Amino acid sequence: MNTFTESFQTALMLIGSFDPGLWAVVRRSLAVSGLATLLACAVGMFAGAWLGVARFRGRGAVVILLNTALAVPAVVVGLVVYLLLSRSGPLGFLGWLFSFQAMVLAQTLLVLPIAMALTRQVIEDAERQHGEQLASLGAGTGTRALLLAWDERYALLTVLLAAFGRAIAEVGAVMIVGGNIDGFTRVMTTAIALETSKGDLPMALGLGLVLLAVVLLLNALVAGIRRWRERADSGAQAAQAGQAVLA
Repeated sequence: MNTFTESFQTALMLIGSFDPGLWAVVRRSLAVSGLATLLACAVGMFAGAWLGVARFRGRGAVVILLNTALAVPAVVVGLVVYLLLSRSGPLGFLGWLFSFQAMVLAQTLLVLPIAMALTRQVIEDAERQHGEQLASLGAGTGTRALLLAWDERYALLTVLLAAFGRAIAEVGAVMIVGGNIDGFTRVMTTAIALETSKGDLPMALGLGLVLLAVVLLLNALVAGIRRWRERADSGAQAAQAGQAVLA
């Protein structure tokens, strides 16, 4: 057997035997990325929904800046958070550097533009279709944003899953602010990089397989939600057509 085959078999054994070291890293990764995604989406979806319906001077510039933020490298976000949390930084008094909280903060800032930009696009498209009707009924900017967000809840759920996928696969920012400390701040992506450099290929491959499984599950959920939404829309249209015929 070659090295890849041996490493792959050992990696499957580590996963199947619920190796404590491997699954501790997996749980920590899910906790960091899950919490960061919830925080980023709580703020980003609200702000994105409002931006999708609001009209004000300079809105175009705000949208351009928001879209630009999508391309900011993760290592740059990590560097900014590191400077903020360092002992001489403005948030140094928190003592968060090289901690769970620092990684959550870094991933939150990284995912926030994604949640906000995708939500803005979804709500803005819905605003073009239904905005005038809602405005004619007296709905203000905030009310329209909430109503459209509820109407597009399935699409926004895919935004949340996309944000989580971006967070769970990120390595640069958490490496900088977390320090990749065994048992404290080591997550799947940083552990894969470290174990590969150490030559522990089975552990690295095992973590890589779990990470791929998580990403695959996220994509399957997104596809399932889209199909569910299409079926729900088709059912609603059929019901409306039936009522029209009866009338």
